[in-house]
Amino acid sequence: MTATAHDPERIPVVIASGQSIERVDPVTAVDLMERACEAAFTDAPGLRDAIDRLSVVNIMTRAGPAPATELAARIGVEAAALEVTTIGGNTPQWLVSRAATDIAAGSLSATVIAGAEAIRSSRARRAAGLPRHPGMEGLPPDPVVGDDLPGVGPAESAIGLMAPVHIYPLFESVVAARAGHDAVAHRQAMGELLAPFTTVAEANPFAWFPEARTAAAIATPTPDNRIVCEPYTKRMTAFLGSDQGAALIVCSLAAARRAGVADRAVFIWSGAEAVDVRFPTARPDPGCSPAIAAAGRAVLASASAAAGGGPAVGIDDIEVLDIYSCFPSAVELATDALGIAPGDSRGLTVTGGLPYFGGPGNNYTTHGIAAVTDELRGSSDGSATGGSRVRLGMATGLGWFITKHALGVYGSAPPPGGFRRGDTAVDQSRIDDSAVPVALEVDSPTSATVIAATVIRDGEGTPTGAPVLARLPDSRHMAVAPADDEVIEAVGHLDVPGLVGAPIVVQGGAARYRLATS
Repeated sequence: MTATAHDPERIPVVIASGQSIERVDPVTAVDLMERACEAAFTDAPGLRDAIDRLSVVNIMTRAGPAPATELAARIGVEAAALEVTTIGGNTPQWLVSRAATDIAAGSLSATVIAGAEAIRSSRARRAAGLPRHPGMEGLPPDPVVGDDLPGVGPAESAIGLMAPVHIYPLFESVVAARAGHDAVAHRQAMGELLAPFTTVAEANPFAWFPEARTAAAIATPTPDNRIVCEPYTKRMTAFLGSDQGAALIVCSLAAARRAGVADRAVFIWSGAEAVDVRFPTARPDPGCSPAIAAAGRAVLASASAAAGGGPAVGIDDIEVLDIYSCFPSAVELATDALGIAPGDSRGLTVTGGLPYFGGPGNNYTTHGIAAVTDELRGSSDGSATGGSRVRLGMATGLGWFITKHALGVYGSAPPPGGFRRGDTAVDQSRIDDSAVPVALEVDSPTSATVIAATVIRDGEGTPTGAPVLARLPDSRHMAVAPADDEVIEAVGHLDVPGLVGAPIVVQGGAARYRLATS
């Protein structure tokens, strides 16, 4: 136990959160962040003048060169250090763990973490022929923090494999094949996985689609629930077209006491991060996530250390879960890595998940953390020692293509051993070393084996693409696209999970393939 574990100046807490949603009027991302921040300050008004840092999660819609500067002016925290993040749905949890680390070190007292997307409004402006909202022009860009490495490499780029909706289905094909499912059976399994998410969304006032749906309604292809990319229907994919914002106020317990709001404290117990092999084609097994497993072990081991000699914290001790859920494969790989049953009675989300709550760009996990901490807040007494039974929650964040991961454990009482940041360095080195060599082309027609596959379909259900990840005889991997429309048409009529393990022929001099003939 550290000497500072019980120093209120060094006990990090989430003291307040705010969320915003707009369905009618045109807004900007900064408008939505402002609303969310003001909602948070309503619950913690005495902290506005204590904010040392304002962190804004990367915004996809146009927000000008300095959204943090603009937001700071609107909410009256101009004296704070300002920053924006790089791309990644992991960044909100990473920011919380970073803030907790700084508070525990005594270098930070209070911070606001905020983000938003206004894609609905942006699309409406474009449809009306209006220019994009410029934001505050003439300002120097806000400083940028976070990992700015790309999500795909030359192999994926060579065949245009860059959109999440095209890459996550590749992972899904591996999950389906291992389960022994054909496409229909696997869609039903995914529907059963996701139906409970819709029940949570139905009760969430900030959810974009507050409507409970059956597994069949999610899994069955219909004109308004078309197959987007095999095996996913539209209702299985993250919805990006929302206007949603969220903000968190993270501070020391001492700052919360000075502001008179310590009774609202939810305590940050631990955090951990890890990164899978960065480019999907180079992963030795695209059907699992060693990085989620590593970060999960680290965050739970750190929570155990934070317990200060009490019982070890395992995944079964986490009562409140919010698992990042942009696509079913993200949920499946996470639950497998963390040792959580897909139908766990605790539920896998407290928001409703990205397909039903909404997927506001990089900021979804801010909503997830807000929901987890709101759930725990009713159990918190805000004391220095915690007088009631401790309840624990976990939020997970994910960036790029099941690539960058951040996990956090939160508690209704302070951790006796103080906040702990998990160390994944050894695991990270092993993950990095596991990357498989990738070929961009072959000299002559070469037999290969399909590792993962999908079929991209247009609005009429016609196959328009059929990218696969393949293994060459020398064990190198390749991302390859069909040689021509005839191959696309042929693959489009096949059962995609059944393609995993099938032979193909990669054409010489290009990343293109044909089906192998018997």
